[in-house]
Amino acid sequence: MIFTMIAIVVLIVFFVSVYVIYRICFGEYRETYPEDDVQRHMPKGPAYEAFSEVIERGIRNVIEAIEYETVEITSIDGLKLRGRYYHRQDGAPLVIFFHGYHGNFYRDGNGIYSYSQKNGINLLLASQRSQGLSEGKAITFGIMERHDCKSWVEYAINRFGADVKIDLFGISMGAATVMMAADVGLPDNVKGILTDCGFSSPKEILCAVMDSMKLPSKVMYPFAKLGAKWFGHFDLEEASAYESMKNCKLPILFVHNDGDDFVPFWMSEKCYEACASEDKKFVRVKGVGHGLSWCLEPEKYQSAMVEFFEKTFGEKPVA
Repeated sequence: MIFTMIAIVVLIVFFVSVYVIYRICFGEYRETYPEDDVQRHMPKGPAYEAFSEVIERGIRNVIEAIEYETVEITSIDGLKLRGRYYHRQDGAPLVIFFHGYHGNFYRDGNGIYSYSQKNGINLLLASQRSQGLSEGKAITFGIMERHDCKSWVEYAINRFGADVKIDLFGISMGAATVMMAADVGLPDNVKGILTDCGFSSPKEILCAVMDSMKLPSKVMYPFAKLGAKWFGHFDLEEASAYESMKNCKLPILFVHNDGDDFVPFWMSEKCYEACASEDKKFVRVKGVGHGLSWCLEPEKYQSAMVEFFEKTFGEKPVA
């Protein structure tokens, strides 16, 4: 009897542990503060303080924009996914942007918002599943988000016509999302991919973060993988940005700052080396902090974007 009781307790502890790790890693992320509370959208930490005014101004521009449209699609598994569309000019090419893990398009997308506004490019800021404006209970680190990316592309083609030119742009988990989407049969309307500080695979980023927190990833990761399977109904190792890049033929721009303290710099290098595209470029930005390349070396970043958009859209941006 005592051994039965011990076995039951062990199973309960194991089950609860798997669920807790699942919730921590993959649980939905809802911001409970008002949408227009700019300060609550500001990233925290000393690396961001030097650029606080720039970041705050960018967030305010996105939040306080007068002319925008809330748009909605349905994912392949029935979720309502939402975003904001900013129309700059008729017939202009379109950039679809995807924010990062526990992020939002107000903060993560303020750089491309400013660029699109100045250069006459139409912009769709997508809210990733299980975060922000979109439905969902599990953040899947790009596994399901890659299909959401394709669904947004199909929405854009249906709305703007068969000739619309589209570039995909993502930061952090959003960058991994657009890289992984390159391997799901994107329409020819997609002309290029921009990836800023993306991770190489769900497994590698989870293990890297666990190790940085002094948690034994060899012990913890199997719990996370099992939790994703049991409670999120997805396989963490079903796909990865690294594997997708082996089949990517689209023009692609990789950007990463070498002092990134969340997504290691080597992950972008690994994806770049694996990428099969004959038209790929890697821009290394110097400095610390995650997702700060836009702020750290703005001229280098913008120059790379101008060059990329001119190439993929076949025209010079119109101011």
